[in-house]
Amino acid sequence: MDFKDYIRVIPDFPQPGISFKDITTLLKDGEMYRNAINELKVMVSDLKIDVIAGPEARGFVVGAPLAYALGVGFAPIRKSGKLPGETIEVGYDLEYGKDTLAMHTDAIEKGQNVLIADDLLATGGTIATSINLIEQLGGKVVGAAFLIELSDLNGRAKLPEIDVFTLMNY
Repeated sequence: MDFKDYIRVIPDFPQPGISFKDITTLLKDGEMYRNAINELKVMVSDLKIDVIAGPEARGFVVGAPLAYALGVGFAPIRKSGKLPGETIEVGYDLEYGKDTLAMHTDAIEKGQNVLIADDLLATGGTIATSINLIEQLGGKVVGAAFLIELSDLNGRAKLPEIDVFTLMNY
């Protein structure tokens, strides 16, 4: 199954020279969206996963249904100031700016095996920051699953000890 047929590529967005991979065209097709989640489920089925963590916002649309399919919990990773209650935060550089991610201090229990799920692996900054948060909470990241990997940006280099699973490579 070629999931690339369901990805819209938008040139020069959000800035000139960027070729944006739009997953909304995949998400709007219920059968293909289900197939993508099921394919990721198969890819990670050999891992021992206690919980899936997904960074805001597209990590929610990959991570939450994948957690449901695997019968495990889901822990959201949000931007600073978006979570009620006690949180930890880590700042990081984006492809075009800076940001801060946060998690509830009780989102991950010490020793839990965590799979990170997101829509896209680019430079790896968001995922490296997510790993930092999870490890600060005592979790062990056992892998990362993505719909898309932009191989030329070499995001895997920031995840040297993490198994990476992707449906599509550009």
